[in-house]
Amino acid sequence: MFRSGQTVQSRPRTPWMGKGTAHRASLGFILMSTDLACEADLFAMAPEGVGVHITRLRTDDYTTNETLARHIDHMADAAGRLQPDMKPAVIAYCCTSGSIVCREENVFREIHKGAPYTRPMSIVTGVMDALREVGAKRIVVGTPYLDDINTAEAEYLLAAGFDILDIQGLQLETGVEFGQVEPDYWKEFALEIDRPDADAIFLSCSGTRTLEVVEEIEQAAGKPVITSNQALMWSCLRRAGIADQLNGFGQLFNHPGRALTPTL
Repeated sequence: MFRSGQTVQSRPRTPWMGKGTAHRASLGFILMSTDLACEADLFAMAPEGVGVHITRLRTDDYTTNETLARHIDHMADAAGRLQPDMKPAVIAYCCTSGSIVCREENVFREIHKGAPYTRPMSIVTGVMDALREVGAKRIVVGTPYLDDINTAEAEYLLAAGFDILDIQGLQLETGVEFGQVEPDYWKEFALEIDRPDADAIFLSCSGTRTLEVVEEIEQAAGKPVITSNQALMWSCLRRAGIADQLNGFGQLFNHPGRALTPTL
């Protein structure tokens, strides 16, 4: 029995040490402070043995091109906080519109500055990897964004070689609103904007609950559906050498990752 004033003296032991829960790979993700969906999606998609490590950027809960551009200022610091002793195989910035406004090359540079041992990634890089992997060139795009952001996204995807048959936004202003849109509405919205000549439907934004209905939309539309979080996790896993085929998250996870673009 321990009594006040005594000194604790533990007996010598040899613990059984393993490789931990992330024995296959560790992945780091930089999320917005306002994001209500991405963290749950990432953990839902993580295969056994893959560690998911999260940090968040302080974010204005008013989403414009101007507020998104400020994310880059704290990217290096955020990357350096993501389990530096474990050295994640990939560290990704998890904001689709922010990846476009800040630009991938700048995101890669700042992540590399904070975590030079990792492969830097952005969510829009994963989206384009995924679209190319499923053979999609002609796409329709659904977003929660204001049209200034939609215009920037359309221009970015056009410059990357995709044909934008239509892009429609919900004209929501805040990240909290993005996360409050019901999954069934995203299904209805996706099928509304779909066109027979579209190769795929892309639902943009990490903060929306689109992953929950991706397979329902695919079954109804008869074509691939790419969501930001699904594409991000798929691309990060493939870059980390994890080729698992996951069920419940769309046909993308049946693909090995031959179309991955290089980062730094």
